[in-house]
Amino acid sequence: MKQKEALDILKSGYNTFLTGPPGSGKTFLLNNYIKYLKKNNIAVSVTASTGIAATHMGGVTLHSWSGLGIRDELDDSEVKKACERGYIRKRIKNTNVLIIDEISMIKASQFEAVNKICQYIKRNPRPFGGMQVVCSGDFFQLPPVYKTEKPADIIQGELFKPSENKQGFVTESAIWKKMDMKICYLDEQFRTKDKKLTTILNYIRENKAEESKKLLFDYHDNAKELKKVLTKLYTHNIDVDSINYTELGKIKGKEYKYQMTPRGNPVVAEILKKSCLAPEKLILKEGAHVMFIKNNFEAGYVNGTQGKVVGFAAADLPVVLTQEGKRITVTYTDWTIEEENSVVAGISQIPLRLAWAITVHKSQGMNLDSAEIDLSRCFLAGMGYVALSRLKSLKGLKLMGINNLAFQVNPLALEVDKHFRKLSKEASSELKKMSSGDISKRQKLFVKYMNG
Repeated sequence: MKQKEALDILKSGYNTFLTGPPGSGKTFLLNNYIKYLKKNNIAVSVTASTGIAATHMGGVTLHSWSGLGIRDELDDSEVKKACERGYIRKRIKNTNVLIIDEISMIKASQFEAVNKICQYIKRNPRPFGGMQVVCSGDFFQLPPVYKTEKPADIIQGELFKPSENKQGFVTESAIWKKMDMKICYLDEQFRTKDKKLTTILNYIRENKAEESKKLLFDYHDNAKELKKVLTKLYTHNIDVDSINYTELGKIKGKEYKYQMTPRGNPVVAEILKKSCLAPEKLILKEGAHVMFIKNNFEAGYVNGTQGKVVGFAAADLPVVLTQEGKRITVTYTDWTIEEENSVVAGISQIPLRLAWAITVHKSQGMNLDSAEIDLSRCFLAGMGYVALSRLKSLKGLKLMGINNLAFQVNPLALEVDKHFRKLSKEASSELKKMSSGDISKRQKLFVKYMNG
């Protein structure tokens, strides 16, 4: 499906699931829809499964938004208790559209629990209390974090049917089937024009591990050694921290320190602090390899743009020379959480982090020109796929190691992906049967309905 078709479906008010491979424009489309909703005075809440994903769109985690917290499921008494907090009740009661990004990391039991909270507060038995729910994600990405040593054993439930195993994908929850989701499978590729990289990623998505491995190794064996690698992707935090601290310590010269500044509701600001990629205390030196961690198209950088600190301007603001040769004086930026178009809390920090190394998990959502990737200690199916899909081109890859798990994908993800493709084609066909006038009429009715 093309983006315009998906946007027409969203504007028509359907519960919708946006999916497709990395780089197909899911976040871009969501941001466009959020702007459309705000322009038409429709109250929207933007959430995601992780803090990192949430900050990409100026939102909060679904767990924080709903009052679910760290729990995986709620009984009736716990639902009532979660709804006792006034700010949770007000937030959900006033929401007309709920966005949930990176849905693959939400467990079926958590999805059910949030639905119960919304139904209770809205006093409405319809799914999520009658809100339009827009989910986005890719089930080939990293799965939910399980409280077991054998995650593969607990995700073999029946496809799209309620499962006794409450830690499966959201598609296994009872409420998913009741939502009558329109599936929008985006198939355009905006991140990379590299056909070999696209083929490798598609092989992994099709469970063709040997084909993907052979194509990757053949290319890498014949490729020239990268002269310039700005970022290393590793699977474990301990490796990443060690590399960054060691490399910064090698640079002689003055340290420049930047402290994060919170404002607004202190509890919400603290949540934002922990969920944001920006370090609470950033230490830079001239010569440090850095990465931008927020989009600012006007200033000339996006989340994942890499560069080198080449000096410091007035007020000790760092000056970064990007890999593309653009010189940027980096100013403080804000991460905020909004409710009803007003800022509840925010933090301010220089939008940079040391980028000699970063974890595969934290790289989700980034576009990297070049990376040194070590997948020799992959411990989850999908890790290799996530890491390789961050790259714009195979020319930017320096592969240090890889294990067999890096080429594997979740078997349930393969099944749901086939089903999603079929449902997306059906949704596209239904849309094409409608006249532009009928589509416009439905969209206007949705806006009118949401405005009371």
